[in-house]
Amino acid sequence: MTGPTEGAPRIVDPRVLRDVLGHFASGVTVLTADTADGPIGFTCQSFSSLSLDPPLVAFAPARTSRTWARLRDIGRFCINVLAEGQDAVSQNFARSVTDKFEGVSWTPSPHGSPVLDDVVAWIDGELWAEYDGGDHTIVVARVLDLGASADRRPLLFHRGSYGLLHRSEA
Repeated sequence: MTGPTEGAPRIVDPRVLRDVLGHFASGVTVLTADTADGPIGFTCQSFSSLSLDPPLVAFAPARTSRTWARLRDIGRFCINVLAEGQDAVSQNFARSVTDKFEGVSWTPSPHGSPVLDDVVAWIDGELWAEYDGGDHTIVVARVLDLGASADRRPLLFHRGSYGLLHRSEA
């Protein structure tokens, strides 16, 4: 049997990899924590449930994320699963601006981290483990508390845009 796995590994062009993997629709999250200087947060698209026992989730921030470095030091944070229509919230928290929370309403979670208003779900977590993930860090967090709004639909990211592309757009 012959196939693409035989022989030396191919060098994969990062642009092609991004394009192909962009066909997998994902949700969009914003990780948040509160500090003595005020709340901080960042957008993280790589998020997944991991284990029911113990309750664990995983996400993968870029190694270059200065905000993740600060959240790591705190050790506790909230993962906000954005809702359909929260594109601007996602874009705002993806930027390197001074106050990402300007104009963003939130309430504290049971463990004190910001839960953004109108999200689909929120997960309070604490750092469990970190692993090398190339240009990202693979983070495993233990779930401490969580909640969801059944009346909201998630914000999806697909092929470089928010929402799913219709067949006529493909």
